[in-house]
Amino acid sequence: MAAIDRQTLLTRFHAMIARGEPIVGGGAGTGLSAKCEEAGGIDLIVIYNSGRFRMAGRGSLSGLMPYGDANAIVMEMAAEVLPVVKKTPVLAGVCATDPFRSMERFLDEVKAAGFSGVQNFPTVGLIDGSFRIGLEETGMSYALEVEMIALAGAKGLLTTPYVFSADDAAAMAGAGADIIVCHFGLTAGGAIGAQTALKLEDVPAMLDTWAAAALAVKPDAIILVHGGPVAEPSDAEFVIKNSRHCHGFYGASSMERLPVEVAIREQTRKFKAISRS
Repeated sequence: MAAIDRQTLLTRFHAMIARGEPIVGGGAGTGLSAKCEEAGGIDLIVIYNSGRFRMAGRGSLSGLMPYGDANAIVMEMAAEVLPVVKKTPVLAGVCATDPFRSMERFLDEVKAAGFSGVQNFPTVGLIDGSFRIGLEETGMSYALEVEMIALAGAKGLLTTPYVFSADDAAAMAGAGADIIVCHFGLTAGGAIGAQTALKLEDVPAMLDTWAAAALAVKPDAIILVHGGPVAEPSDAEFVIKNSRHCHGFYGASSMERLPVEVAIREQTRKFKAISRS
């Protein structure tokens, strides 16, 4: 799969918005996930280390733990995913706070591998409390993720960062982010999903607040919703219909883990229900 030109993608996505057609992105932890998502008509695919952990039956937050080299893992996954995707842009989840890599050189490697864009994952945006303060004070800050997005954009890569507040949204918009993904927490539901999440009815107003902060800086920014209680198609539809600025949905667990959990469980039950009489 060759990289798709950033401007080509933006023209495509803005035309979809003009038609009232939602933009749908999805995470892929395996080549099969990516292949099936493309067959379903997905608009963009993102691969990052959490996808591998998620599809191995571990919680998505494994991607924020010291269980592997996040940037090395995404490049390994590229060899599995990129060859089976024929026409859909594939984006790399980049750990921008990685202190052992030059982002300048690594983003060149990402582009050369065939990725069309990037997302900031793993992200310290999911971390709070005293640990977050420590990260910020010792050179592993969200600001490095903002810098990475600006650098990636300058290299012609599509940029689709996660944001966790109005301030994050404004900062990423200031860095020139093409698509702002409003992240409302670990996706709820299923065998390894979150049990605690925001109320779905609270999401549209929060999204509009974050979106307004981004759009005040970059009026043509595209806004997607992700995570928390927004787990199923009906949840995404609710947010899109009840917010002013939501242009679509990005799902990770929603797009590959939850469907697989249901499909395999139910298929197994059907086989176990076979009668010999």
